[in-house]
Amino acid sequence: MGRINPHWVLARKPPGAWPVEDDFAWRETPAPTPGSGQMLTRTVYLSLDPYQWGRRRRGVEAPGDICHGRTVSQVVESRLAGFSEGDYLFNTNGWQTFGITGEGVTHFGYMFPRKLDPAAAPVSTALGVLGMLGLTAYAGLYLQSEPAHGETVIVSAASGGVGQIVGQLARLRGCRVVGVAGRAEKCAFVKDELGFDACVSHLAPDFREQLSAACPDGADVYFENVGGAVYEAVLPLLNPKSRITLCGLASQYGVMDSDIMDAWRQTGAPVFSRLGVKVNPLFVGDFVAGYQDTFLAEMADWLRSGHIHYREDVSSGLPLAPAAFGAMLAGNNFGKTLVEISPDPAR
Repeated sequence: MGRINPHWVLARKPPGAWPVEDDFAWRETPAPTPGSGQMLTRTVYLSLDPYQWGRRRRGVEAPGDICHGRTVSQVVESRLAGFSEGDYLFNTNGWQTFGITGEGVTHFGYMFPRKLDPAAAPVSTALGVLGMLGLTAYAGLYLQSEPAHGETVIVSAASGGVGQIVGQLARLRGCRVVGVAGRAEKCAFVKDELGFDACVSHLAPDFREQLSAACPDGADVYFENVGGAVYEAVLPLLNPKSRITLCGLASQYGVMDSDIMDAWRQTGAPVFSRLGVKVNPLFVGDFVAGYQDTFLAEMADWLRSGHIHYREDVSSGLPLAPAAFGAMLAGNNFGKTLVEISPDPAR
């Protein structure tokens, strides 16, 4: 009997601000067969990220499409030179158990398959600290905002997958690092385990006052992950010639019928103009070709030396993907959000 491929498809263009159960539909079909120059791969880990909701609401994914997501997979059958059964890959299978990787398969431009060495690091890190998430933090902070020793860096969503790495990279540059997170346990993790100088809860009734007190010399760099009230609290703290990396606006992804990027810029425009603030929109695909190898080598060294720590939030089983996705968008995750689709033999 052939392999069955359980998967989630987008059931409809989402009508609401945030995902609900009816936005997704479970399907089970025969697993695909690889052609010449292709591989059949079994998904081990699925990455859940805020940008995926934006794709669905904008219509990039159509009803019936397998939900997009970056993955770590293991080769089941290979007809592609250089890859063998059992190899681990960083690829883009999406929300499914089996997928085709190789020639004739769209890997979302820069999302080409990359072979992984499970002896070098846990394979799940290819979706986090040693993957596009880590490169996002590295490119946005080091290559775009270029923090200098002694400057103050504010990081929103500081306990999340990107934020936790950004703050630690800033510390390596000798910066004062102030995180913004939610629950008390997240703030404690950011300060006590990741080594941020301070972490302020955006849930506190006096959040603005606490953030201002944590930045007595203002802010020179702001790494933007959420927008909304956090962004509005940061604006008065920006110093002349400060820099912003615009990575994401997670708190605004549920805003209906609005250009959230344009609204974000309009809110800050008077401050940006008066202070000469430089805003750097971040698309990590722009940095893969030129910086991926350097990033991977440096980050691997920092992990081995203990200079960088990371936390993952892992759910078990593909049926949990929609619930884990909704929890992540609501801020109920703690660290990089993953779903373990198949057992990880290398763990």
